[in-house]
Amino acid sequence: MKRNQIIGLVFVVIAIGAIVSTVYNADTYASFADARAMPEREFHIIGELVPGKPVVEEVTDNTLTLRFHLDDGHGGIAEVLYFGGKPTDFERSDEVVLIGSYQEDIFVASSILLKCPSKYKPDGAGPTE
Repeated sequence: MKRNQIIGLVFVVIAIGAIVSTVYNADTYASFADARAMPEREFHIIGELVPGKPVVEEVTDNTLTLRFHLDDGHGGIAEVLYFGGKPTDFERSDEVVLIGSYQEDIFVASSILLKCPSKYKPDGAGPTE
């Protein structure tokens, strides 16, 4: 084979590998049931805080932790553990997005994102044109 053909073949193999890894890591939102079925994998869970359940921020073994309960909208409610502080306006957020996995019976979140569309829309504002 010529040198150009070998370089082209290597490029094609690398491109296919990049595409396959991108498709494999392209997570969509899942439910707690999906995450519980595959605890070795990270999932994105979107949901709302469960009203009436406490949101507890405490220091345990010199580590700041946050514990709360989340409803995934698919009939699943789980206790969530996050190693870090409570985000600003956490209780006022419309939706919470978690990235994490199950460890035993607790969903351990490695990241928390808040969706607060009402924060940027004045009260009583109608649709924009």
